[in-house]
Amino acid sequence: MRNHIGSGYALILAMTVSVILHQLELVTGQARVPAMFQARVPAMFVLGDSLVDVGNNNFIASIARANYLPYGIDLNFRPTGRFSNGMNFVDLLAQLLGISSPPPFADPSTSGIRILGGVNYASAAAGILDETGQNYGDRYSLSRQVVNLEATLSKLRTMMSPQNFTNYKAKSLVVLVFGSNDYINNYLMPNIYSSSARYKPPEFANLLLSQYARQLLTLYSLGLRKVFIPGVGPLGCIPSQRASGRAPPGRCLDSVNQILGTFNKGLKSLVDQINQRSPGAIFVYGNTYRAVGEILNNPASYGFSVVDRACCGIGRNQGEITCMPLQFPCLNRSQYVFWDAFHPTQTANSILVRRAFYGPLSDAYPVNVQQMTLLY
Repeated sequence: MRNHIGSGYALILAMTVSVILHQLELVTGQARVPAMFQARVPAMFVLGDSLVDVGNNNFIASIARANYLPYGIDLNFRPTGRFSNGMNFVDLLAQLLGISSPPPFADPSTSGIRILGGVNYASAAAGILDETGQNYGDRYSLSRQVVNLEATLSKLRTMMSPQNFTNYKAKSLVVLVFGSNDYINNYLMPNIYSSSARYKPPEFANLLLSQYARQLLTLYSLGLRKVFIPGVGPLGCIPSQRASGRAPPGRCLDSVNQILGTFNKGLKSLVDQINQRSPGAIFVYGNTYRAVGEILNNPASYGFSVVDRACCGIGRNQGEITCMPLQFPCLNRSQYVFWDAFHPTQTANSILVRRAFYGPLSDAYPVNVQQMTLLY
């Protein structure tokens, strides 16, 4: 697959850069943005949860926030709202794409020419289902994020010619990271949510997939053509689940991991169905479960020495209470897979991003992100 697609890389890339520069010339009046020569896409639009939130929850009434140290300790000691010690998945992906990480939608300064490179709508505690994460207060659910994306596209439509706008949307990359909260902040919280009593695990997964499919098709109807959709990782292995007391010492909570199979397999199948029925589109499934699982099973080969507890947290596995304000984190952060009770470190994210960008079919299907940006 890689060799077949790679044969046309140079020509496709040259055409893509030409189109991008032509768009910028018509938008700004002059094509004088040298950095764009390195960009693989004109823009990136990010929808998701805390794994890719870059600060949206700082601006809404939510207790799911990361706007305090030690979050951001390795980002020049700047707690921006990212649930990481440094950069998160989409920050690192933006670097590989040659673009700036898109700004948060909720920030009032995200307007005008700032939105030309894309916008990040991700919101901590958000899920595919609207009710997911309500225990944390306000959040932008998947459906709300799609509405916010539509608002951005309406503004962008006024900033370029109709043909350039069509090309811009077709070349831009959309990233969606959802599903984790629908389990850890919904299905696995029976004291707050009734979903586990109403649905068996496969039924709940199918409910998520049907809601997800509806919004993915909406993206296609809006003219967006390149969509990357990572699956859910092994949630039974995150520090908060290990700290639940239900996992054997030194082991992941297998009962949690086992219920995720239907969702991940269904999401990959959904990608196949959309690609078959959507001319000109390329939707890509990211096998997060496999990538994280390999890191946890072979940590030393990836440079990690600690896989079962958080770098910053309180209690068993440093996962009973997540990273608190001004808490002193571990010093050897690059050797930890998990930063806090729920999220990976920047080092772990960098490995996951490279696998999504450069990896084989087992990591990204039916092509990797690099290949996707060069198609059509």
